[in-house]
Amino acid sequence: MMTMQKYDIAVVGGGVAGLTAAIYAAKAGKQTIVIEKQDRLGGRAVSNKKKGAYFNLGGHALYHGDALATFRELGLSLQGNQPSIDGYGIWKGKLLTMPMSVKSLLTTPLLSWKGKMELASWLAKFGKLDTHRYDQISLREWIESNLHDPMVRNVFYALLRTASYVVAPDMQAAGPVLQQLQHSLQGVLYLDRGWGAIIDELREIAVKHGVRMLTSSKVVATEHRDGAVQHVRCEDGTLVEAKHIILTAPPAVAHQLVLNAEATALHAWREQAIEITAACLDVALRRLPKPKQQFVYGIDQTIFLSNQSRAAYLSDDGAQVISVIKYQGEKKNPDKDLQDLEQTLDLVQPGWRDELVAKQYLPHVTVCHDFLHMRRQHQPGPAVPEISGLYVAGEWASHGELLVDAATASAKRAIQCVLALEYSERKPENAHRNIV
Repeated sequence: MMTMQKYDIAVVGGGVAGLTAAIYAAKAGKQTIVIEKQDRLGGRAVSNKKKGAYFNLGGHALYHGDALATFRELGLSLQGNQPSIDGYGIWKGKLLTMPMSVKSLLTTPLLSWKGKMELASWLAKFGKLDTHRYDQISLREWIESNLHDPMVRNVFYALLRTASYVVAPDMQAAGPVLQQLQHSLQGVLYLDRGWGAIIDELREIAVKHGVRMLTSSKVVATEHRDGAVQHVRCEDGTLVEAKHIILTAPPAVAHQLVLNAEATALHAWREQAIEITAACLDVALRRLPKPKQQFVYGIDQTIFLSNQSRAAYLSDDGAQVISVIKYQGEKKNPDKDLQDLEQTLDLVQPGWRDELVAKQYLPHVTVCHDFLHMRRQHQPGPAVPEISGLYVAGEWASHGELLVDAATASAKRAIQCVLALEYSERKPENAHRNIV
């Protein structure tokens, strides 16, 4: 049976981007609906609870970027804390102090005296670096041109990999990831009860502003006529008519949902997209065999480990929740990746298996559906220029931001575009009024 519903704005996808867009749309007085194919909202920001422990879909930290500013503006409580940055690096199978502070910089055996002086000089000026000067060059080019000591280069590769999840220094644009590292050096936030807490609060705010949530409803088509959107069609026959439709799906899915997408910018955005993935092992341990070893960068391997419980409430019974991540690049082997992750735990927390309460292994998590790389020729969104009223948002629709910052920023861009279009259509009779 076909049912027809009418809204000002229909948002396809109920993750961070979709919920952010819906809230700003509703705050602007628009009748808004969010359509989500899963039975719960959140996308990749959900948290799973196992035996009292809260597991994110891989390691999540909130940086000082657009998402944090947006969540604060919307009034989210963001309960949690900033972890200490004191940590270790894995080099040739050994744990060595990572140079993260003045004391650790002076004492680390990772660097020669010359290397320590070079890194100290960089850390002193890095916060003021104009990163946009390097938006058009690769990360490899920036590192090879600016850093001289081989181990200082290795340390920077490890820090930048962790800030972006990307293992592609020849392809990754340097500017955006250098800016992300600047954000991370201001400290990050680990959230109580995981990122699911953000989703719960966003949902609550959206509902309070009158947003309708339609879950377990898969969109199969976004239909348009005469160059303007008409409606969204769901698998169960539901039609949602809307003047504006915001797709927060991945570029390939957005392309699939739109009739004749080949003739639109959606085609170029899909063709240039390069997906970033990671293998993630989360464990809840009754106690830590080595309480001081809680934060570890892989230097000669693409691994990262963090005990998020050192700063956030992630277990109802006091277990320590540790995330271990392997940034995958192009090579993926689920068994080998799990072995590498477990070997990292063996090195950092020997005897961890005897303390195990619960675990979650995700062999192939999509971190982002596209990133800022040297082959990227088109900046995606917010509007699909060929179809009036059609927009995209999501972490891949970045205009320079990374990860969740791109999700919130692109969502706000889409709503700004909607309001600008509506204002321009009203302009003849309202020319004397100022836009709000």
